[in-house]
Amino acid sequence: MKVFKFGGASAASIERINHIPKILKPYSEEKLLVVISAMGKTTNALEKVLQSFYEGKKEEALLLFNAVKQSHLQTAKYLLVTHYNEAEDRLSNFFTEVEWLLHDKPSKSFDYYYDQIVCIGELLSTTILSAFLNQEGAANEWIDVRDIFRTDDNFRDANIDWAVTEKSVAEKLLPLFEKQNLVITQGFIASTDENESTTLGREGSDYSAAVFAAMLSAESQTIWKDVEGFMNADPKEFPEAVVIPELNYEEVIEMAYYGAQVIHPKTIKPLRNHGIPLYVKSFLDPSLPGTLIHEKYVRNLPPIFVLKKNQVLLHLQSRDFSFVGEKPVARLYEILSQLKIKPNLMQTGAVNLMICVDEREDKLEKLAGAIAELFDLNVEKGLTLLTIRHGDERNLNELTKGRRILLKQQTKETAQVLVV
Repeated sequence: MKVFKFGGASAASIERINHIPKILKPYSEEKLLVVISAMGKTTNALEKVLQSFYEGKKEEALLLFNAVKQSHLQTAKYLLVTHYNEAEDRLSNFFTEVEWLLHDKPSKSFDYYYDQIVCIGELLSTTILSAFLNQEGAANEWIDVRDIFRTDDNFRDANIDWAVTEKSVAEKLLPLFEKQNLVITQGFIASTDENESTTLGREGSDYSAAVFAAMLSAESQTIWKDVEGFMNADPKEFPEAVVIPELNYEEVIEMAYYGAQVIHPKTIKPLRNHGIPLYVKSFLDPSLPGTLIHEKYVRNLPPIFVLKKNQVLLHLQSRDFSFVGEKPVARLYEILSQLKIKPNLMQTGAVNLMICVDEREDKLEKLAGAIAELFDLNVEKGLTLLTIRHGDERNLNELTKGRRILLKQQTKETAQVLVV
């Protein structure tokens, strides 16, 4: 058993969708679970639908959703001949699921409606791709992951109930492999025990695939991306970026912690716990070796660079000029946790704290109100956080040349600087 995950970029165009049957063909004799994200920019489009709906602009929301609807129907018509009617019936049910909601008035939280509306993207993409694969001779079974993954009601960042989900995998998913070697399902989404849709947070599709891999005791998991493999930097920011052929789980977790848009630590955890190797490969050229991620130590890694833009530096000073001690710091961490604000860098002085966080106006306003009794707050915006792992002073000097450094922390393996 292998688990494959295809991201939205893999299904962003007709040309790219046509790659998928070719990638799957060499594995036709193996049991294969394929987890697929929403097509292209569908999630962004659905977020705009949600925004209009939540602001009470019903007609605008319906108009925006109709654009999503027509886009998927057009893709289905272009791809499907013998399997179009079957796909259209299922697509229509999902369209109705959202349109019914959009005709109502919002009475619950924004996050609740986010999950009910945005989840439809994965259901639409997998419906079309499952039908297309069947048409192309890659016989498969399709299943709604919301019937398998059970979560709590922490909307937009739901937590999986492992016991219930494992039972569903055994009872609902495994029997499908008795019919076909290939099963298609969705990433990112799940549902509560009251059948309300939920989503699994950042990089939820990768995480979905990892949960399946762990529960199926898979031989491996492969993430198919539009890059050659796992790179030592974002090639858009660093044109000289190179593919790293081999990494261990810990290094990937470190990179994700520092903000690399790679693989979220929650994806690595179930794989590491079960000793399942992870491959990152190019769906544009499957012949390339890509990157292997496993538990063994890897030597001689190249310097790894991570840039996080749109950063804010919070200057906190105790209101009564007393030492920043254990209790106020503990209270600050509690507030940050409640507001789901992750400090990207922190430095403590005698009567002040400096914290670097992502720029989110809504959360910063709430933070200012929550800490008003403890600290005076000043904010610097428009900053960039640079992290270098396995580098040297030369790398650091080159990348900060001509820039003003506001905050710097350095260990043997890692240097971080906040710059203007």
